[in-house]
Amino acid sequence: MPRRPPLRLLLDENLPRQLIPFLVGHDCRTVAGMSWGGVKNGQLLGLAEKQFDIFLTTDKGFGTEQNLLKFDLAIFLLRARRNNLRHLQPLVPQILQAALQPNKRALTVIRL
Repeated sequence: MPRRPPLRLLLDENLPRQLIPFLVGHDCRTVAGMSWGGVKNGQLLGLAEKQFDIFLTTDKGFGTEQNLLKFDLAIFLLRARRNNLRHLQPLVPQILQAALQPNKRALTVIRL
């Protein structure tokens, strides 16, 4: 069976870059690393959909403030007690599982 090519994941500014090594098998970048820091959410999603498959965030506003149908991108909303590696790392298995079949133009909530 052929291996699936890695997906391109973009981590929002509110996520620690130290999460990247745990997202094994995927090409991960950060908003800051793309020089998109400070870009508003709607514009950010427009930029992201051109280069990425999945956008990861902890910003609860993505589910209500953005029309996700406009963007050819899967949005993963990570729900943890805090936005640090210690609290986000336990979500990694669910992130990797959801990445197997990402729902584009939709919000996927990932929590313990």
